[in-house]
Amino acid sequence: MESGAAVLRDIHGLDAVPLWPLAPGWWYLLGLAVGLLLVLAFRQWLIYNGPWTGWRGDARRQLRALKKALPKDDSREVAGQLSELLRRIAMARSGRREAASLTGDVWLHWLVEHDTSGFDWIERGQVLLVAPYMPPASTVERAELLALIRAATRWLDTPGPEVRKPGLLERLKQRLAGARGTGGSAHV
Repeated sequence: MESGAAVLRDIHGLDAVPLWPLAPGWWYLLGLAVGLLLVLAFRQWLIYNGPWTGWRGDARRQLRALKKALPKDDSREVAGQLSELLRRIAMARSGRREAASLTGDVWLHWLVEHDTSGFDWIERGQVLLVAPYMPPASTVERAELLALIRAATRWLDTPGPEVRKPGLLERLKQRLAGARGTGGSAHV
């Protein structure tokens, strides 16, 4: 029996699990935490510059481009581009029927009514009406254009009524309702 006892050895436990290198699940969790921190850190940039910003993001980018072009480009040209951009913003916010036909002082009064920031479009917006038609020798005050660009940016950032185009189902319902009202048959 002694010979058999010499063969037996004491039971040893398993080695402790090391903390490093981490298991793949911990790496995924760490990557998710870093990604979340990046999103939180750059959320302002993502909100205003992301691909999902639609017409507002596009308008913001164009306003920033106008602001950058102001010192080096012709101020009359920048004023004309700003006037055109304001018109497109107005049509996106209120619809083509309401904003596209407005001209002159009526256009500026419309801007005052629809801009809740309190900017005086009637006094300070006259440059939008006359700058595109000025002779080449005349200039527009760059500080005044900068104030208009800032006012346009504030107006863009204020919540307003969004014009939603009717979907396919709504257009079909309108056609059917129109066909029934005229007494004709609906061909859809």
